[in-house]
Amino acid sequence: MPASAPSFDRLDRLDLPVLAQHLGLVEEIEQYLAGLPAPDRLPLLPLPALPPVEPGCDGGLYGSVHRPWNFGYPLPRRTVLDRLVRRPARPVPVTVAGHLRLTSHYLAEAGWIQGAMWDAAGRVCLLGAQTAVLAHGYGTAYTVRRARNQVMEVLHATGRPAASPDAWNDRPGRRQAEVHALLCRAEARAESLGI
Repeated sequence: MPASAPSFDRLDRLDLPVLAQHLGLVEEIEQYLAGLPAPDRLPLLPLPALPPVEPGCDGGLYGSVHRPWNFGYPLPRRTVLDRLVRRPARPVPVTVAGHLRLTSHYLAEAGWIQGAMWDAAGRVCLLGAQTAVLAHGYGTAYTVRRARNQVMEVLHATGRPAASPDAWNDRPGRRQAEVHALLCRAEARAESLGI
């Protein structure tokens, strides 16, 4: 038989665990759980290995879940008219900042190389990643040109002048993390400009 609840003269001093104990709720819940049948044990299967994820503008490695590079953006869909006239789907509209974000995500998923737009393994350089994002139906050539302008603006503003983002990408000693950091800064610049 549960004991009567203690009297409380102030609600702000209410101690819920003590109250539950005095009302006998803990014992009642424990008795109920003890009367349930034991759950069937499922064998533990090994988890598949996930590809490494590069830290980007939107967070780090800890507590993150593997998502596709185009996460958060709809897939390009062909309309009935597109199918009838046998043309590709209209591109998904993206902002310049969105294009830079997608470029970084694509580069992280596909892998990074220098000296070529892409290789047989699917790895891409900075220009190859931008081209792949465009080829997958995100944005237009105009969006890509504006994104490349933002990258060049960041390079010059940070004292790293280069003839093009591609020349900067291909410099000896360059690392993939530097490319992601550049894309992150260019994305932040584009967001601040509202493009």
